[in-house]
Amino acid sequence: MTFDLSQKRIWVAGHRGMVGGAVARRLASEGCEVITAGRDRVDLVEQAQVRDFMARERPDAIVLAAAKVGGIKANSDYPVDFLYQNLMIEANILQAAHEADVARVLFLGSSCIYPKLAPQPIPEDSLLTGPLEPTNEWYAIAKIAGIRLTQAYRQQYGRDWISAMPTNLYGPGDNYDLNSSHVLPALLRKFHEARVAGAGTVTVWGSGTPLREFLHCDDLADALVFLLKEYSGHDHVNVGSGVEVTIRELAQTIAEVVGYKAELVFDATKPDGTPRKLMDSSRLHAMGWNRARPLKDGIADAYADFLDGRDRG
Repeated sequence: MTFDLSQKRIWVAGHRGMVGGAVARRLASEGCEVITAGRDRVDLVEQAQVRDFMARERPDAIVLAAAKVGGIKANSDYPVDFLYQNLMIEANILQAAHEADVARVLFLGSSCIYPKLAPQPIPEDSLLTGPLEPTNEWYAIAKIAGIRLTQAYRQQYGRDWISAMPTNLYGPGDNYDLNSSHVLPALLRKFHEARVAGAGTVTVWGSGTPLREFLHCDDLADALVFLLKEYSGHDHVNVGSGVEVTIRELAQTIAEVVGYKAELVFDATKPDGTPRKLMDSSRLHAMGWNRARPLKDGIADAYADFLDGRDRG
């Protein structure tokens, strides 16, 4: 199938986030009208507000990128927030989309939906085959529910709605708060501040041995637009770069980009999380999309955006 985006009204839910912002930028070249709404217009946790918004705007398609996100510490400190808010956001939007007869919805999950000890690279059918990683299970459970709810609307009502599972993301608009950020932006900020302060060390959580895959948010957005136009299927689709690095190697690459050498100090009192997490994106690549940029180039772009944001205060 092909879903023509030209002249369509597409709601990017979560446009102020890193992923939603990237999707909105990418859609600008598709000849469609991008609909956005901040929390001042609609609180996605409130069902009535979402229904009213959807009834007024009547989008042709939705990219559901809205979510409460955060790293290991935030997930551990605020389990209710991560489970409840994400469940409400996805349930409210999907039900309102059904009531408004929205033709296409693309729901965004997360690689943390997969079991802690899933086979590597992780194929889509690994979902629900084992225990989750405890450090982010609240967020993962909510995202699993979103995938299944999307599939349920397809099964019960024939909705042509799909889901995509991105790997670890980074890029313009990322969260650099050390209390709630993920590993790449946290290390980027730490190395920048070490360079400014002339510090001799940079502390890295855990042992530095876990393997991770990273994808620039603009590359994800390109893949999502591709799926929105070309894919129609019950199963969710993994979206990754296909390249993995250790956390130690990631820190060394960030040091090169920032231009500052510091001794890496690994804090073994902090959790490592899943030992290895590489997505099997062969299904997406077989469809014709495989355009992820090299990690160092992507980090350079993210660092430039980080510096620009700091300059703006």
